[in-house]
This record gives sequence, structure tokens and C-alpha cells, in this order.
Amino acid sequence: MITTEDLEKVFFTEEVETHAINKISLEIQKGEYVALMGPSGCGKTTLLNVLGLLDKPSAGTYRFMDQDVSKYSESQRARMRKGNIGFVFQSFNLIDELKVFENVALPLLYMRVSAKEIQDRVMAILERMNIAHRRNHFPQQLSGGQQQRVAIARAVVTEPKLILADEPTGNLDSANGDEVMGLLDGLHREGTTIVMVTHSLACAEVADRIVNLLDGQIVGHQPREESHV
Repeated sequence: MITTEDLEKVFFTEEVETHAINKISLEIQKGEYVALMGPSGCGKTTLLNVLGLLDKPSAGTYRFMDQDVSKYSESQRARMRKGNIGFVFQSFNLIDELKVFENVALPLLYMRVSAKEIQDRVMAILERMNIAHRRNHFPQQLSGGQQQRVAIARAVVTEPKLILADEPTGNLDSANGDEVMGLLDGLHREGTTIVMVTHSLACAEVADRIVNLLDGQIVGHQPREESHV
């Protein structure tokens, strides 16, 4: 599903040139669950943003679903993201002015799905995430765990082929964090490809493979068997 070759992302200021990711070559198979780990500032989130087509690489090659998306324009990246990639963020990124139902329905509106199908799909995913009883509440009326369930519902309502999760349990207590990890694990078991940034080894050990980053480079891979040793 994902192949990168010598992928780079460089940020420039007047005085400093920062190589956030530096010649990263990585393959992620369809249906794989990969955890990205490393210290703060090592390039995990930058890599996730490039893989999610939110940002454009400075150099190197990125193939997503057999297409070279390295030099796609913003509009091309947006079209490729639509329906193919779902995002789950540490800070939830829900829209405070929209109710739960409306937040989850938003990606389907962008895809011009019919009103009846939106109703059916949103209610089905809210039921699955055990949050349907809160469908007419605003995000600020929910607990952190409930907000993250809504965020996951929004990410998967389009039935994406890839879910990118950036510290999905970072703002949650351990009980809610375990619940969110269980939801992601269930999606993975159904065949969804997941790439997750995390600082938590306990969360990372759920994945098929841990990819360790340092100073913008991959410094190691740990298959699931090794990660439990």
C-alpha cells in the first residue's frame, strides 16, 4: 500500500534548514498495523503528515496504492485522501460548533453522498463506537474518551483503506486509552491498514511492527514477536 524511497522533508527559515525526515525508505503492506516510535522531534508526525498527503515531500519518492503521489498538487492530494485515508489526532480535532452526528457526517458531505446514505452510515458507525446516544451533543459536552470515539467514527465512516493515528491515546486516561486501542485493533482485524505514532510501548506492542525513528531517520524495525521480548 505504501512505498517510500529516500523520502525527505526539509523546513526552511531565514537562518536554519531543518531536515525533519531524512532519506526514509519504508514499505507498509495492505492490512498491516505499524507503530512509529521515537523521541519528540524525531520526525514521526512529519512522516505521518507526508504519508497522509497533508504535506508534500521535499525530495524522494512516495507511492500510495500503486500511484506515485510525490509531486501531487494540493488538489490532487485532497482527491486522493478523500475516501482512502482517515485521520485520528491526539487533540481529536472535532468542530465545536457541530454536533456529534454532524462531525461524523462531514467527510461524507465532501464526497457528495446522498442524505439517506449519510444518515444510515453515520448512525451505524456511531452505534458501533457506542456513542450514538450522544449524537445530538456538542464535542465540549463529551468526555475525552467519548470525543476520541467520535473522532474515530469520523475517520472510518468513509471506509478508508488507511487510518493514520497520531498519539490517539495521548490525551486520555488509561481506561479510555485501552478502549480506543481496542477499537483500532478491531478495525485492523477487519483488514484496515493502520499507521500509528505513539510514545507508549504498551500501545506500540499491539502493532504488527514497530518502526523506530531518530533525528528524522529510521534506526530500526521490530516485528511483533521481538517487541514482546
